[in-house]
Amino acid sequence: MLTTAAVISFYKPWGRIRRSNRTPAAKPAETPVVLREVRQEAEGVVSLELADPQGRPLPQWVPGAHVDLVLPSGKVRQYSLCSDPGDTGTYRVGILREPEGRGGSVEAHALRPGQALAIRGPRNNFPLADAPAYLFIAGGIGITPLIPMLHQVAAAGKPWRLVYGGRSFMTMAYLDELRQFVPQQIQLVPQDTAGLPDLEGALRGAPEGCAVYCCGPEGLINAVEQLVPTACPSGQLHVERFAAADVDHGEKVPFELELARSEQQLHVPADRSTLEVLREVRPELDASCEDGVCGTCVLSVLSGVPEHRDSILASTERDRTDVFYPCVSRARSQRLVVDL
Repeated sequence: MLTTAAVISFYKPWGRIRRSNRTPAAKPAETPVVLREVRQEAEGVVSLELADPQGRPLPQWVPGAHVDLVLPSGKVRQYSLCSDPGDTGTYRVGILREPEGRGGSVEAHALRPGQALAIRGPRNNFPLADAPAYLFIAGGIGITPLIPMLHQVAAAGKPWRLVYGGRSFMTMAYLDELRQFVPQQIQLVPQDTAGLPDLEGALRGAPEGCAVYCCGPEGLINAVEQLVPTACPSGQLHVERFAAADVDHGEKVPFELELARSEQQLHVPADRSTLEVLREVRPELDASCEDGVCGTCVLSVLSGVPEHRDSILASTERDRTDVFYPCVSRARSQRLVVDL
């Protein structure tokens, strides 16, 4: 469920460290799609059903994947796929209308069936890991990437539980679909009548080695991150964010950027982003959120030490020197060489 900012995810295995195997990907090609159906799922939330214009199968995907939706205006926004991964005839994305956002969700809500659109992907930064049991925690539109996961773990016969909070039942999407599961496995918590979810209780009741998946507002994610080490110390926490985490990375300093393939030397001053400078010589570079959450602009680092200011890499990955997100990140070394 990515909304206006896009997706970021990271993995925290408490008690041990694993490095991600994410590597920079080539700029994805665009796939034409047609908007088959628009459905109101809750107050302020619509589902868009996308299909190939010729009725051909769409690319396969697995739970946790998202697509870049290319809107008629040219805006590109990331949204989690929340349909059945086994159905390659259509994709479903759920979109929360955010009037104070950057305009993508408002435009998406104005779309009508029959409109021609395009997508990039699918891509997956939030994959479903193999685990003995699962605890899913969702807030608001954060339910969307978790729905395909629920279907998969239920089909596999794995123990699982969902805690889903929202402002009210009227604003909580996909309730009819969720109620088709075993009621004892789902806890719906509308804030207007039930208050906030008991996160600590849910985490303390999670089985040993449980995989904890959390998606929703920043306050929910922060609370779960703080609780897991003590309330669920054997758990593996997987998080997907919609906006950059609020972190003070300190003073920005200038550095030199070398493009290895073209042998261009660029100066990145303290008051400009790396992406801004790069676009002066490479205007075609792909980027979307420009806030360090979606990963679209990722580059390979050949030499030098990046200063990671993104919200994509986990705390256990901040020493990586092989990738770099130029929209927000900089360099610790005087020179950084990237594969461009």
